Amino acid sequence: MDVIERIKDQLGSHPVVLYMKGSPDFPQCGFSAQTVQVLKACNANFMYINIFDDPEVREALKAYSNWPTYPQLYIKGELVGGCDIIMDLHSKGELQGLLAAAMPAES
Repeated sequence: MDVIERIKDQLGSHPVVLYMKGSPDFPQCGFSAQTVQVLKACNANFMYINIFDDPEVREALKAYSNWPTYPQLYIKGELVGGCDIIMDLHSKGELQGLLAAAMPAES
């Protein structure tokens, strides 16, 4: 499986995916930390990919998304944006709706 197929598989396997520097418990940049904090405040269930653990994904994702920086948040396979956009959506109350729409309904 090439790197683009791996990225597509990651995005297709999870409704909310955050490509970040570090992990939610140990973010390795302020922007990743802020994004995780907002997702946790929204009670979001998300998968994360530590781009430092996979340099191939780190480089390929920039071209795949046409977005040069990290973190990158994807909801239902679509790039939502980086930290600034996530913070703006959260402050407007729109992020919660996007996240809720992405999560499967509980029975």
